[in-house]
Amino acid sequence: MSRWGMAMSQRNYRGVSADQRRDRRREQLLDAGLDLLGSQGWRQATMTAICTRAGLTERYFYENFAHRDELLLAVLDRIAAQIRDVALRALAESDGDPQAKAEAAIGAFIDLLTNDPRIGRVAMLESAAEPLRARRHELLLEFGQLIATQARALYGNEALPPPQDQINGLMLTGGLAELLMAWLTGELPLQRQDLIDTAAAHFAATARRHDTSPPP
Repeated sequence: MSRWGMAMSQRNYRGVSADQRRDRRREQLLDAGLDLLGSQGWRQATMTAICTRAGLTERYFYENFAHRDELLLAVLDRIAAQIRDVALRALAESDGDPQAKAEAAIGAFIDLLTNDPRIGRVAMLESAAEPLRARRHELLLEFGQLIATQARALYGNEALPPPQDQINGLMLTGGLAELLMAWLTGELPLQRQDLIDTAAAHFAATARRHDTSPPP
């Protein structure tokens, strides 16, 4: 492309820069990926179907992603960031003891999954599919570490020391993921509050030391 053409491509169009337009197209593709992945499943979320749903050509797909699976991973990562944000915000804004704060965070997490069923399906079900499985495992480890970090913030010196805190965080994360998967698929008929109460009680019972000796 000539310098003139490159300059033209970088010009603002109706007050929107080229970078902003590219970012907007990326969000359109991610939204389309979420819609297909969360309603029809990963096999139906093809590159062609995603472009059609987004109303964009393949040219703009390859402007942002090397292949279909890269987009699906980006959809999952965007959901993980949303989960992290709503849970941490609920922790920061809630009052009460650590168990009450855990209830607020878990409730916000569950609401995110159920207010938009597409998010719940991708986070709990489609993430176990082959293109996303390895990233799902990495995210479970990351959220397990996040739980350990928040336990230290809530319980201070009473919190479990490493590596027990990380073990406990991963057990809670993995167990809650399996529980929510069974709930969302209808295999386990429970009320929303049952899930929150059980998970928060488990966190409160296992995230801190129960002896009176000082930490090592």
